[in-house]
Amino acid sequence: MRIAVIAPPYPLEEMPSPPLGVTYVAAAFEAAGADVEIFDYIVSGYSREKIEKQLASFSPDAVGSTSVTLNFYDAQKILRDVKNYNPEIITIMGGPHVSFTVEETLKSYPEIDLIVIGEGEDTIAELTPVLKRKEKWREVRGIAYRDGDEIIRTARRDFIRDIDRIPLPARHLLPISRYRALGFPVSLITGRGCPYSCIFCLGRKMVGSKVRKRNTKLVLDEIETIINYGFDRINIADDLFTTDKDRVQEICKGIKERSLKFPWSAFARVDTVSQEVFDLMAEAGCDSVSFGVETGNTEMLKRIKKGIKLEQVYKAVEMCKKAGMIAHASFMIGLPGETIETLEETDKFAKSTDAVYGYHFLAPFPGTTVREKIQDYDLEILTDDWSRYDANDAIVKTSSLLPHQMNEFGTRYFEEMETDWNEILERYHEGKGSVEDIMHVEGNLRMKLTYQILKDDIIEKCGFIEPALFNGTKQSALKELCRRVQEITHADANVLDNTIRDFAGRKYFKADITEKGCIWSWS
Repeated sequence: MRIAVIAPPYPLEEMPSPPLGVTYVAAAFEAAGADVEIFDYIVSGYSREKIEKQLASFSPDAVGSTSVTLNFYDAQKILRDVKNYNPEIITIMGGPHVSFTVEETLKSYPEIDLIVIGEGEDTIAELTPVLKRKEKWREVRGIAYRDGDEIIRTARRDFIRDIDRIPLPARHLLPISRYRALGFPVSLITGRGCPYSCIFCLGRKMVGSKVRKRNTKLVLDEIETIINYGFDRINIADDLFTTDKDRVQEICKGIKERSLKFPWSAFARVDTVSQEVFDLMAEAGCDSVSFGVETGNTEMLKRIKKGIKLEQVYKAVEMCKKAGMIAHASFMIGLPGETIETLEETDKFAKSTDAVYGYHFLAPFPGTTVREKIQDYDLEILTDDWSRYDANDAIVKTSSLLPHQMNEFGTRYFEEMETDWNEILERYHEGKGSVEDIMHVEGNLRMKLTYQILKDDIIEKCGFIEPALFNGTKQSALKELCRRVQEITHADANVLDNTIRDFAGRKYFKADITEKGCIWSWS
């Protein structure tokens, strides 16, 4: 059995890291005995011609894709291209979006044969051996599919109790060098499950209300594996990492005992932290913690069932900074009952926390309480265009607040950030920038350049250097490569030269020199 797993496109603005869900799915198929490849379109361009070449080369029996609401359309269109290429290939989709839009998805998108609902590893283990025998699908719990005009939804699958038996994410199937070049942190989880009931979140429904913790040794082994791949930074993505002091102590102690030196970050709830926990994390290399605060209005905190108090935010930020770490706080625009006054209250509170803070707009994803019980809230959802569910634009309104008013508030915040950024740029271009300014500007330029090189497949397009255009040495071939990339991207020449040479020095891509010329390619 050959399975291709799709990593669908994801915008740079969302800081795409090596996809955790995709690699868990790929590992589950491998554990079930399948030959697996990941077709990654996050850090490379997508086209119908490209996937047809990949399909012809790999000849998969099935192609599966995960998706969140934001990139559902991209994933769906890719599976449609797969079906157009070969209708016999079985197409599968999983992930939070389709898990809560089962009937709608199967009715509207005939290119999707089968949906894996919720937590997928055990479902994949049962499904893989019978994937080509559709008459057996009814016996597999946790899936949905069409049988003629009928939509079959099989029995519900329980959450996996012993998550230590879940295979480690198959990051070895990713284009590692490309992700290293992009430079975003690698996410890992130390457990699954969320006992909280925030009305805007899918966590409880996707991974259950009971917290299931991974064995500390397995967590440390995974950290060590990630570092050995050459990644520079890790993010612990579970919200409840800081809840259990003893567990944090075990992991941080293990990091030090194994002499693992790497910067990392973590998410945390403000009501689950302590100075002791933060000190332990900082000593083990953690340099920043992100808190979801959502609003500075006490009544709205209750309405969205966040379960925290504003005074806990102040305390958590204070403890975080005392430990020597950066504190980040995120807030939402457009929560149920939002008014101009509550937004101003939130803004005043955000500034008073002394944390680095930011805003995003409420996106009422399928499956969330706020969407399923919309009649209970002062909120109206204005669109089901899933491409707009990126949390960067108002797609709801309340009785007191229209979308343009929410956007105006967001614009005011972003303009403040842009003013600060423009001042840094001005100092940089005038040659008056501090070391920090220079690093900030050139880091930003490098990130955008790198993403363009990756998404436009620029190395693939201009990586062949004819013998007449270089003197047979790697350095001369590299100089010609820089010139060609400059011609395509029009990037800052200094940043481009430093970036390309750094990538070559780090062996993110390599040169194959023969009498026919030099071919540059990603490692």
